[in-house]
Amino acid sequence: MKFEGRTVLITGSNRGIGKGLVEGLLGRGVARIYATTRDIDSLPDFGDARVVPLALDVTDQAQVDAAAATAGDVDLLMNNAGAIAYSTTLDGSMEEFRHVMEVNHWGTLRMMRAFVPILEGKPGAALVNIASITSLQAGPFHSGYSASKAAVYSITQSVRIELAKRGIAVHAVMPGPIDTDMAKELPFDVADLGATIEAILDQLAEDVLEVLPDDFSREMFALWREDHWKANAVASDAFHGAG
Repeated sequence: MKFEGRTVLITGSNRGIGKGLVEGLLGRGVARIYATTRDIDSLPDFGDARVVPLALDVTDQAQVDAAAATAGDVDLLMNNAGAIAYSTTLDGSMEEFRHVMEVNHWGTLRMMRAFVPILEGKPGAALVNIASITSLQAGPFHSGYSASKAAVYSITQSVRIELAKRGIAVHAVMPGPIDTDMAKELPFDVADLGATIEAILDQLAEDVLEVLPDDFSREMFALWREDHWKANAVASDAFHGAG
């Protein structure tokens, strides 16, 4: 993937990974970044005219549709907006479980459906979904979050197969715990945000489909992998063979 000259939309750009991606991509020659967040006033001043603030709540279909109507020049969509709840499967509130699923899974799905028609036909168009290594190995203290990110990873694999012959590359970013506000309650060491952002962008530049940007995510993925790639290839062959 080449970043020079691209027009990018990043959800959840006000902090954490989203803010880091905006800053990192500005240093890699992009032409424009639609930096989205629910509250425009929460966006930092990136000090660059290439950044276009855009109000967007990914749980609101009307706002998603409005963003698609505004940002029709996007050729790289980065679905980053997310929510987390620290609770276990049996003790966490149903409202928390619904909320993280609504933001992380349904929000990502809404964005993909709205923007794939925009991406299609643009040379080098790409879609990047921020999942998590907990997509594969859930943590009991944030099981609703893990389930929502597993759903994100699942639909990312599905849409990759769907879009394989439509000229849109689909990437999953699967970090471990990173030094952001979302991870401030975690009881163990977390990866440096700046180094993680650079690793994400470096791997995307190398067309890596499953981006593992830190030591923890790489170690966990190696334990899980086994026949994953074979299963993905079988699913792809079955899908295209059926067509």
